[in-house]
Amino acid sequence: MTKFNRNTPYNTLPQLPPKADLETTKVLRKTIDASRALAQLNGMLTNLPNPTLFLDTIHLQEAKASSEIENIITTNDDLYKSIVADKKFDTPATKEVISYKEALWHGLKVIEKRPFITTNLCIEIVQSIKKNTAGIRSTPGTALKNQQGETIYTPPTGEDVIREKLTNLEAFINYKNSLDPLIKMALLHYQFEAIHPFSDGNGRTGRILLLLYLKLEKLLDTPAIYLSEYIIKNKAEYYTKLRLVTEEKDWESWVLYILEMIEYTAKKGLERLTSVTALMETMGEEIKQTLPKAYSKDLIEILFRLPYTKRQFLVDAGLGTPKTVGNYLADLESAGFLKSEKVGKEKLYLNHRLMDILEEK
Repeated sequence: MTKFNRNTPYNTLPQLPPKADLETTKVLRKTIDASRALAQLNGMLTNLPNPTLFLDTIHLQEAKASSEIENIITTNDDLYKSIVADKKFDTPATKEVISYKEALWHGLKVIEKRPFITTNLCIEIVQSIKKNTAGIRSTPGTALKNQQGETIYTPPTGEDVIREKLTNLEAFINYKNSLDPLIKMALLHYQFEAIHPFSDGNGRTGRILLLLYLKLEKLLDTPAIYLSEYIIKNKAEYYTKLRLVTEEKDWESWVLYILEMIEYTAKKGLERLTSVTALMETMGEEIKQTLPKAYSKDLIEILFRLPYTKRQFLVDAGLGTPKTVGNYLADLESAGFLKSEKVGKEKLYLNHRLMDILEEK
């Protein structure tokens, strides 16, 4: 077997599944913990009165975190304002984060109609992220470098080679085998990153595939989980573990890392969701007591769909005329439930208690 050389295109990248003992005692124990945490999160999401209510916020948070891994940085404040305001915040970072969220939504719609993850879907996702017509890498010379400019990995080169490896990955994902789906998820993520099929956007496409896979395997009916949050906190370890698979065939450490990521983010997601639903209930009761004329179930849902809202959202929901709903929002601000801010010519209202939960590390 030829020794791995980081300066040479890795055209000999082995196909999946790898010839390795993947179901070690450590891995199997961790799989049970990760599966349990995911099942609890899924149970809570399924039992919400409106499971889609928090999706925009959760997917934007995942988009923000995934983009941050690529050093595309924006704030929650700018991000949510740019979604709600007519006057868009045209910062390149905010645009890229919103493109990521749109790419995720596109992927979810596609697999709902046709439950397969394919090479074509990967291409559609990267095109949606990058807002261009990029396809599979065809020019040679791609190499991944560290901050010192040293090559740490040279992915396979040649469009035919890349497509052949993607075909194997596609078969591995979509055909059933005896491996636990969460172990499979770790393998498919490594393989996609190792193939590195695009000139740009591989990391973000690979992380969207993880969310699509959770839905595909019915592990999360609604893939409302911020996996990227864990990678940001453990970024150096993420890249080290990837390299250990490539250079030393150390699958166990990598699989354990991914399982820990799933368990951590599922538990964190459950905590956050519990906090948000408790706040929604409390705030609903407080508004009902303080401002009974303004209160309605629909109003509370609008205030919790995204941290920012505006008059038009209330009008569109049929809660009253522009003047009436304007009075509701002004009263909610006077009572301390919302804080207003002028953006362009319109006024946005921030549910600051919801934003506080989203900002918790």
